[in-house]
Amino acid sequence: MRRRRETLKNPQQELRVFRMRSLLAVLVVICLTGLLGGRLFYLQVVQHEVYSTRSEKNRVRVEPLPPTRGLIYDRNGVLLAENRPTYNLTLVRERVEDLDATLSLLVDLLEIPAEEVKAFRVRSRQRQRPFQPALLMSDLEEEQIARLAVNRHRLPGVEIQAQLLRYYPDAETMVHALGYVGRINADELAGLDTGNYAGTHFIGKTGVERFYEDELHGQAGLRKVETNARGRVLRELGRTDPVPGEDLTLTLDSELQKLAVELLDGRRGSIVAIAPRTGEILALASVPGFDSNQFITGIDVASYRALREDLDLPLYNRAIRGHYPPGSTIKPFMAITGLKEGAITPSEVIYDPGYYQLPNDSRRYRNWLRWGHGRVDLERAITVSNNTYFYSLAHELGIDRIHDNLTAFGFGQRVAYDVQGQSDALMPSREWKRARFNQPWYPGETLSVGIGQGYLQVTPLQLATATAVLANRGHWVKPRLALRVGEHEVPVDLPDTPPDITLSNQAWWDSVFSGMEKVVSGHEGTARRIGKDLEYRMAGKSGTAQVFSLGQDQKYNADEIKERLRDHALFIAFAPVENPRIAVAVIVENAGGGSTHAAHLAKAMTDAWLLDDQPDTQQLREVLEREDSRVAGG
Repeated sequence: MRRRRETLKNPQQELRVFRMRSLLAVLVVICLTGLLGGRLFYLQVVQHEVYSTRSEKNRVRVEPLPPTRGLIYDRNGVLLAENRPTYNLTLVRERVEDLDATLSLLVDLLEIPAEEVKAFRVRSRQRQRPFQPALLMSDLEEEQIARLAVNRHRLPGVEIQAQLLRYYPDAETMVHALGYVGRINADELAGLDTGNYAGTHFIGKTGVERFYEDELHGQAGLRKVETNARGRVLRELGRTDPVPGEDLTLTLDSELQKLAVELLDGRRGSIVAIAPRTGEILALASVPGFDSNQFITGIDVASYRALREDLDLPLYNRAIRGHYPPGSTIKPFMAITGLKEGAITPSEVIYDPGYYQLPNDSRRYRNWLRWGHGRVDLERAITVSNNTYFYSLAHELGIDRIHDNLTAFGFGQRVAYDVQGQSDALMPSREWKRARFNQPWYPGETLSVGIGQGYLQVTPLQLATATAVLANRGHWVKPRLALRVGEHEVPVDLPDTPPDITLSNQAWWDSVFSGMEKVVSGHEGTARRIGKDLEYRMAGKSGTAQVFSLGQDQKYNADEIKERLRDHALFIAFAPVENPRIAVAVIVENAGGGSTHAAHLAKAMTDAWLLDDQPDTQQLREVLEREDSRVAGG
């Protein structure tokens, strides 16, 4: 049998293997192509918005446009706070390769203080988003700008930005009323609308700048710009313009404010003037003041330390935060309280031997006139400022009724609408003393409150407000500093205005006013020296506030006491009596009796407002120098 010849080659098998391998290769290619196509579809279609945005960010940047801060005017259109063009130095950390080297170069070029560099590092860490410029230096000078321009190639990420910067033309005169703006700190930044304050480096710190911050600031805008790889702007792609802040018109009269500061020149004190019918604050002066322009871009350490360590406390706003015993200026309000509560009548007479004694108490509470005023009724008690009458009245009323009625005049209250930082001072009560000292209230303490001493403390703003309410015969109009915000009038009837003070007999107001009018015009008036040749009817009341207490038989002698321990001089007034247009409170620290120094200043203020008569300040200063050595009864 013939053997079959066997061969190593099998074409059919090879063909089958080839076909299987080809099919497998095709399947692999199809799968890989499908995967690639799917990935491309995912990236190009599904993730289109994400990667488009990422790509856009590489060449398109959104920059905030800070709004222009609103201007501030006085009631007559005089500009009190303006915006001046300036140049700021900013730095974007993400575009700086070596931050320490860049800062070192900038310090050498511009002589930047170490504290400014430290503050910048803090601000740059507190930025609201990446690539946001952080402020390094404000208000660059032309020479500094030139140095930066020459070295621009060495300073990537460093920019010079044009911006409007706040400026106060009459800074020292207006600072305690206006307040000022300053750089935004970390605490303020935490509570701000980050979108609206993007690109804004300054914020209202005190005064009306802070109270009306939202209105003055405005609304931020933005612009979309195309940049190159180095971050330089090539062109603007779109813009939303910012909305500027609203202008603010104040009730203040800049000329009256300047007069108040000038009258107090060389002294420490405060003058507040209010229009009783409308509550418009015409002057809010605290002396000494300081240049608020120093605080806008950041005051240097040495200057700030000098202000803080100044014994005259220029940073302290005496008008709204100074606590003073009102002295005898409290007596007209005590008189209204006594009439309202039925404790006295206008015709009731007491005999003053020069002192008052509580029942079963040997201590004598002295009248300022040691031999007494003899027979005294309500009107004469106010005119001669008789302590004995008001000791007796205070004892009759008791501290509870005194507290409630004086509180109704605004004492112990934050009385003004838009005066930021005002203090409520202290209107004492039984409950307050128990909480403060864990002690009961004593009758002798009531007598002290009755003549404006003891625990009772008031601010000049409170004293002027109470005087305005008195001039209005008990009608309350809340004091305010803003006349208009933009085009909108600030209403006279403000929220949370206290209720009016009513008397069962309207003639009682006249009795009190008559006594106050005789203070300046009567032959026994404590301030009769200012009543000569008055061209209008003025009602006033002097006050002398002790800085330290005297013993029962000690006599006050200003010549033997250090200047800062001498009595404070106070005076309140309103005029004309028949139709009050101005109410004034004056406090001059350590000036002695209120019927001398403070009374002359009050008259100068009312003359200027009612007669449009600017006083001869040099002549007035000579009069005050002669009066300063006199210590009249308070």
